[in-house]
Amino acid sequence: MSSIDHIKAHTYHGRKGPVENAFRYAIDYVLIDMNAQASWPRLFSRNRFNLWSLYDADHGGAPKQGRGLSWAENILRAEDLPGLERILLLAQPRMLGHVFNPVSFWLCFDAQDDLRVVIAEVSNTFGQRHSYLCHRDDFAAIGPSDEIGAQKIFHVSPFQPTQGDYRFRFDIRAERIGISIEYLRKGGGLIATLVGPRQPLSSKSILSAFLRRPLGSRRVLALIHWQATKLWWRKATFRPCPEAPQSDFSR
Repeated sequence: MSSIDHIKAHTYHGRKGPVENAFRYAIDYVLIDMNAQASWPRLFSRNRFNLWSLYDADHGGAPKQGRGLSWAENILRAEDLPGLERILLLAQPRMLGHVFNPVSFWLCFDAQDDLRVVIAEVSNTFGQRHSYLCHRDDFAAIGPSDEIGAQKIFHVSPFQPTQGDYRFRFDIRAERIGISIEYLRKGGGLIATLVGPRQPLSSKSILSAFLRRPLGSRRVLALIHWQATKLWWRKATFRPCPEAPQSDFSR
């Protein structure tokens, strides 16, 4: 099993309600074993500049002030979630030093390599972040058909209220990943998915991704603002950004 995989994914967002909107685009993620002491591909680095890189400070706490793996471990310890042997981070890498992750996922496995806990780390374009702790009530292994609920308490889009509920589904396999998040609220909501095959990360795959999408996460930010412009033009209700929740995470 590779210590770091490249996910050549597609993401889909479909908005429900009076002002409908949908879009789908390609996106690159890495799935990295945060405890691995690995020899990375030449074009990838951890905690230093490269064509692609991943910095611990980008995850686990406030944006650009993250604590990385220790943050996730502290949450699991505080919530008394035992028996977890391996933690993988699914996130977009920095490309030439720049990154914006609307959502990243800490995937926590037991000794039998069953997925038990997921921490969904959500960031908005206002410089705020909040995470949702996801596991079954009985702490059994999370399967593709399991639906895990959480109350939405964090502002993501100015065109959606803070109130409502999430329904998470996780289908994490050796050959692919599939994640869906459904946002439910009265009179609207949305569905978001992230799906793609897994393959060991290589300099060749990094260079290929760079040539296909040289703007990296700058392109993601541009697409987010383009979709927001379309919703504003179609007179979707705009809501100002409130203060972020005081706690790093919720269930």
